[in-house]
Amino acid sequence: MRVVFWGTYDTGKPRVRILIRGLKENGVDVLECHKEVWNEIEDKSQVTHWNTKIRLLLKWLLSYPSLILRYMRLPRHDVVIVSYLGHLDVLVLWPFTKLRGVPIVWDAFLSLYNTVVEDRRMISSRHPLAYLLYGWEWLASRAANIILLDTRAHADYFVKKFAVSIQKTAAVFVGVEPERFPRANVRVESYQLADEEAIVLFYGQFIPLHGIETIIQAAWEMEMEPVQWVLIGQGQEETRIRKLLDDHPLAKLTWIPWVPYNELIHWIHKADICLGIFGNSEKAGRVIPNKVFQILSSGKPLITRDSIAIRELLKPDMPGVYLVPPASSVELARAVRQSVKDLSELKSCNLYEIVMPRIAPADIGQAFIECIKTLLPAKP
Repeated sequence: MRVVFWGTYDTGKPRVRILIRGLKENGVDVLECHKEVWNEIEDKSQVTHWNTKIRLLLKWLLSYPSLILRYMRLPRHDVVIVSYLGHLDVLVLWPFTKLRGVPIVWDAFLSLYNTVVEDRRMISSRHPLAYLLYGWEWLASRAANIILLDTRAHADYFVKKFAVSIQKTAAVFVGVEPERFPRANVRVESYQLADEEAIVLFYGQFIPLHGIETIIQAAWEMEMEPVQWVLIGQGQEETRIRKLLDDHPLAKLTWIPWVPYNELIHWIHKADICLGIFGNSEKAGRVIPNKVFQILSSGKPLITRDSIAIRELLKPDMPGVYLVPPASSVELARAVRQSVKDLSELKSCNLYEIVMPRIAPADIGQAFIECIKTLLPAKP
């Protein structure tokens, strides 16, 4: 099998790297026809200066002539894969794959309409830009032969929102780069609250999906208990969270705006318990973010919101997993207390062995290959 990864996909995203690596680890011949546009831009919604926006837009648009020319000169291949952020890429490429008779797999990864309008609520659903975003994604969904998402629940959103056939969608987990998030040594000593304090870690963008306010409220509830909280991140809700903490400071909370990606594992290993997401939006119930896979790979206990999506991967009776209702600081606090009590027993936890065969790059690649095979002619 030979596939082409085409476009302006963001190699800074683990999703993109893991898909490419996973295919290669399964013996697929991967050709890359790529122009870098998004390097060093973690949260694209936070690009606010007009000069930066114009520079990015020009860089984005000017990349297409050379990409198209290079694509038309590529050797024969079975499938073209357009990965994140490929909403415009898939439309630009569409007529040229028709000329070559090659199907497109669009790794949409997320819906821009859902993210901007429904989840982050950056514009009203009645705003002209909202209609434009919807029409853009509706058309992009027609350009692709398969639309790939990270969970079945997320794929079903595209089925309902953009009226595409369920057979046209597929789901492959995000997965993890295990060498970047190696397993930590689990504590073997008895954990005594009287002697030391547990460290609870959250890292990620401050967006509604993550439910940062729920974490802050849980920290307030446990203010007098032996727990230290560490928040790493910044983003859309940063100002509001800072005001909450200014109004009610937390002596046992440390907020670090940013750390390099390759240093996240040091903070995970330092923590006793790691947090996923707690937002109550529909999108929060459809996705499993990068941090969940990274925490699982590190072997640390995980507390995150319960949802249809998370249950595609985890079950509440798994050791080291604590699933809580969305936006419930009371239940989050209860889960933190319970996980602290369980720490000394988690040295024998087999969660790592259960989940890693489903989220390592080779396994992600194999699942992706099964999706691609549905587009290929049956072998005689």
